[in-house]
Amino acid sequence: MPFPFLLLLKFAIIEGVKMRQCSRVVLISALLLALSGCYHGTRPPRIGTAAPDFTVHDADHTVQLSQYRGQVVVLNFWATWCVPCVEEMPSLVRMQKLMKDKGITVLAVSVDVDDNAYHQFVKEHGVTLTTVRDPQQKAPALFGTHMWPETYVIDRQGVIRRKFLGAVDWTQPDITEFLSRL
Repeated sequence: MPFPFLLLLKFAIIEGVKMRQCSRVVLISALLLALSGCYHGTRPPRIGTAAPDFTVHDADHTVQLSQYRGQVVVLNFWATWCVPCVEEMPSLVRMQKLMKDKGITVLAVSVDVDDNAYHQFVKEHGVTLTTVRDPQQKAPALFGTHMWPETYVIDRQGVIRRKFLGAVDWTQPDITEFLSRL
């Protein structure tokens, strides 16, 4: 990768580009070089491997991931204070209603510490899907999740098939078709 960088630098010098412009060229080239190392063309870790099992107990539920074996699980890690999570939740609820008869279940694991804020959000936003609160973030830690929202699609055999970072419109045809094929 350093070869294109050197060519750009050589071009900047030969063409007599002013020093300030040359600095920009070098800075942009260095940035592009650094970013090119971020993607290695491989799948994210864990795709194609068994999802780690976990059990979460909160005041309302005890949920164990393995209890959903035989269903497609859309495992969503979220929080009430997370703006993209709040934006995403209505589409998760709609998708759950549309896809439930096809054996597709949304399991939403909240990392909220504040129990009252969590319960108020669930009530006010009509969250009818299975959600559980994990303030110690034990379940997300098993998946290496540290940013919200982050969602894993787990097939009927318990294998992670896809990972989504950030808010997603779960009612998009390409997503519902993908889930239907699992």
